[in-house]
Amino acid sequence: MKHVKLGESCGLKVSSLSLGTWHLPRLSEKDEAGAHKIDYEEFKKVLKRAYEEGLTFIDTANRYHGGVSPVPLTHVGNAEKLLGTAIRELKLDREEIVIATKVGVRMSPGPNGEGLSRKHIMWQISESLKRLQIDYVDIYYAHAFDPETPKLETLTTFNDVVRRGFVRYIGMSNIPVHHLVEYIMLAIANKLEPVAVLQYRYNLFDRGVENDIIPVAKRFGVGFTAYSPLGEGLLTGKYVDFESKRWVVPPGSRAEYRDLSHMFTERNLQRLLRLKELAGEQGLTLPQLAIAWLINIGEKVWKIPIVPIIGITRLQHLEEALMAVDANLSHDALKAIDEVTRGPPLS
Repeated sequence: MKHVKLGESCGLKVSSLSLGTWHLPRLSEKDEAGAHKIDYEEFKKVLKRAYEEGLTFIDTANRYHGGVSPVPLTHVGNAEKLLGTAIRELKLDREEIVIATKVGVRMSPGPNGEGLSRKHIMWQISESLKRLQIDYVDIYYAHAFDPETPKLETLTTFNDVVRRGFVRYIGMSNIPVHHLVEYIMLAIANKLEPVAVLQYRYNLFDRGVENDIIPVAKRFGVGFTAYSPLGEGLLTGKYVDFESKRWVVPPGSRAEYRDLSHMFTERNLQRLLRLKELAGEQGLTLPQLAIAWLINIGEKVWKIPIVPIIGITRLQHLEEALMAVDANLSHDALKAIDEVTRGPPLS
């Protein structure tokens, strides 16, 4: 596994892939709330194999359950609990792992149950550490913008959690670009902990961050991690019958519990058919091409490391993703992919 320095503004090194926990291996059995139960043993196998291969950058959030979306308040925190338990049971070396989690989305019904206030952040960092069964997290992201909390309150609180040893680096996710720049500049001006890393949605079919967020990352030397690198499964090709050239919904796929109908367009179908051809020309599968493209476009076009966050529901999917890390896409290949995927985002 290759490792990269996350960004110019910090010295943290991470694996070229990150293992996500938003969508974990699931059992067919559901609980009383209709959420799929997690296949914990399969998750442990995935985590163990990832660790053995050097994929040691793990992404989670206080809100994640791992098997249902949207997540009811009765199910929040489940992914952190499972991750913490698995790390302990597998006896993984904590100092070899980089763990990222998030704060900001709703965790309780009360007026302070969400947001980026000092009260909410201090409460949730404590809760996340309990669920994860660790003393600190490596990266703590603001998960969503909170328009009701002054930016300096959020930044000084993040500064405090670092000074108290609960957090090593601060990140921002899904923050509108003009607010993001304000956070970054305020941290610099007030000599507070800098924003070290960003996390935004980025994949072959959703390239909106290229217009604003990635230029900000370059300008300030901030790291970039890409969630949904496979477009919620669309770029795996599992929703397409390539022989009959039509859309399908496989049993057990996330399209059964999450409305993805806006993605199932004729334009996207033709894109996928062409991308599968391009993947074959590179000796790659379609999902490998999607992952390799993010890594290569970061290195060769944007000149910053881009770390895809991959959600793995089966061990074989991890093995497939690992082989994408070393794929070297030529200028001509990147140009051909660009011609297919340029255009408005999926939604």
